[in-house]
Amino acid sequence: MSRYIILWSVWALTLLCAYQGWYNGHTLWLWPLIILLPLSLLGLKDILQKRHAVLRNYPLTGHIRFLLESIRPELRQYFFSSDQEERPFNREQRSLVYQRAKATVDTIPYGTQKDVYQERHAWLNHSMNPSKVVPDACTITIGNDQCKQPYVSSVLNISAMSFGALSANAIRALNRGAYMGGFAHDTGEGSISRHHRSEGGDLIWEIGTGYFGCRAKDGGFDPDQFAERAKDDQVKMVELKLSQGAKPGHGGLLPAAKITPEIAEARGIPMDQDCHSPSNHSAFSTPLEMMEFIQEMRDLSGGKPTGFKLCIGHRWEFMALAKAMVESNIHPDFIVIDGSEGGTGAAPVEFSDHIGTPVVEGLHFVNQVLYGVGLRDKIKLGASGKIVSAFDMIRMFSLGADFCNSARAFMMSLGCIQSLSCHTNKCPVGIATQDPLRGRALDVDRKAQRVANYHRNTIHALCDALSSAGVSHPRDLKHNHLFVRDGDGIARYIMSERQFLGHGELLTGTNNDTFKYDWQAARVDSFLPN
Repeated sequence: MSRYIILWSVWALTLLCAYQGWYNGHTLWLWPLIILLPLSLLGLKDILQKRHAVLRNYPLTGHIRFLLESIRPELRQYFFSSDQEERPFNREQRSLVYQRAKATVDTIPYGTQKDVYQERHAWLNHSMNPSKVVPDACTITIGNDQCKQPYVSSVLNISAMSFGALSANAIRALNRGAYMGGFAHDTGEGSISRHHRSEGGDLIWEIGTGYFGCRAKDGGFDPDQFAERAKDDQVKMVELKLSQGAKPGHGGLLPAAKITPEIAEARGIPMDQDCHSPSNHSAFSTPLEMMEFIQEMRDLSGGKPTGFKLCIGHRWEFMALAKAMVESNIHPDFIVIDGSEGGTGAAPVEFSDHIGTPVVEGLHFVNQVLYGVGLRDKIKLGASGKIVSAFDMIRMFSLGADFCNSARAFMMSLGCIQSLSCHTNKCPVGIATQDPLRGRALDVDRKAQRVANYHRNTIHALCDALSSAGVSHPRDLKHNHLFVRDGDGIARYIMSERQFLGHGELLTGTNNDTFKYDWQAARVDSFLPN
C-alpha cells in the first residue's frame, strides 16, 4: 500500500491545514490549501476514474509518467540508454500498438524512420496491379480430414498467457476483446478459468506438462476431466505445449503461497502444496506415443482441431515427429512455432538470450520438413515471437506460416508499460498480478475495446499491404515477395540462401545435406538420435 502514501499524506495535510486555519483561526495555515486542495481532489479523481490504470494504482505520482511521456522525444536521449529502451519492446513498436488499440491515427509525416541501407532491412515488394483485399478474407480453416469440427480462425490471435500469470481483469479483457473482434484466445497452460468462460470468446485450450484442468491426483493426464472441458462449445481447438520460446526445456514451480482459490479451481490443484510443472510430458515418451496422444485428445474433444506448440531445438527430434506422422498416419491439425525471441514473466537470462531457435529459422525448417514428408497441405502452421505489426505478420506468411499469434502486443493493447515487474506481483497497471487491488485498476470494458481495436486495425493494415503486393490472401505470399539487405549491402530475396525440399523428397531420399543427416538420425521409437 506504499503507493498510496503520497495521496494519504496530501489528504492528511489538507485536513490539518483546514483544521488549523478555520477551526483554530490561524489564517496562515490556509495558504497551503491553494496547492493541497486541488491535489486532494486530483488524487480522489485518480482513484475513481477508470481510463488510466496507472493513475488508479498510483494516484498523483502516476502523473509524473504522463508528464515525462509528453516531453519524451526531446529528453529520451538523455534519460534512456539504447539497451534499456530497445531490448524488451522498442518505442516504435509500443507506439504502433497504443495507436491501434486507441484507434488513433497511426500514420507518420516525413517518410520512413528506418535507414533503408542498414543491415537486415527488409521490405515487401509492391505490384503495379494492386488487388482488393477485405478484412473478412483474412481467415483460415484449421482442421484436416481427420478433424470433425474444423475451426475458421483469424490469421491473428492472442498467444498463450495463463490466468495466474495475468490478473482476472486482464484475462476477462483479452477474452471479451476476442469475442468482440471474432478471433481466438489461447488460455496458456494455466487452463480455463472462470474468467475465460465469463466473456464468451473463442478459446484455444493449451495443455502443458502439468496437465492443468485435466490433471489426475498423481499429476498425470486425466482423460475424463479433459473430455468434459474440451467438449465445451467455447473451446475451439486444443494445443499440446511441448516448449515455449522464452524458456524451452525449462519446467516451472508454483509455490503454495501464490496459489489462490481461483487458480486452484482453474488448474485442478490443491492450495496447500507447491505445484510442479515438469520439463517434459508424462503422457508419452516417444514420437509415436505422442501422435497417439494427439489422436486421443482429438477423439476425446469430439473431433476438434488438435495440434502442438514448440520452439525448435534438436532438428532430428522434430524430424522424428514427422516420421511418426507418416508411420502412424496421424496428422496434427496445426503446429505453432514459438521463436526463442518470445517473452515470459520470468526466465533465466541464459534461456531468454541463448537457448532455442528464432522463429524465422524454426518456421522455415518445419515448413520444409512437412513438404519433405508430403504433409504440408494437411497441417496449418502458426508463428509466434515478437509479432506486432502487419509487416511482422507478412514476414511470417512469406516464410510459410498460415496464421500468427501475439502475446506482448495484446498486453500492450491492455496498457502494459513494460515496467519489467511481472515476477514481483506489483504490476503498476494491473495486468501481471494477482493483487486484487492492483488488478481492479484495469477497467475491463475499456481495455476489451482496445484489444478489439488493435486486432481490427492491424488486420486492416495487413489487408492494405496485401493489396499493395497484388495478392488477395496471406496464403498467396511467397518468399520472393520479400527482400532483405544483408551485411554486405546487397539486397536479396529473403530466402535466397536457404535450402528447400520438394514434395515428399525426404521419403524418396534426399541429397540435401541441410536435412539429410538429421533425417537419418531421427527415429520414431525415441527422441534420441540413431
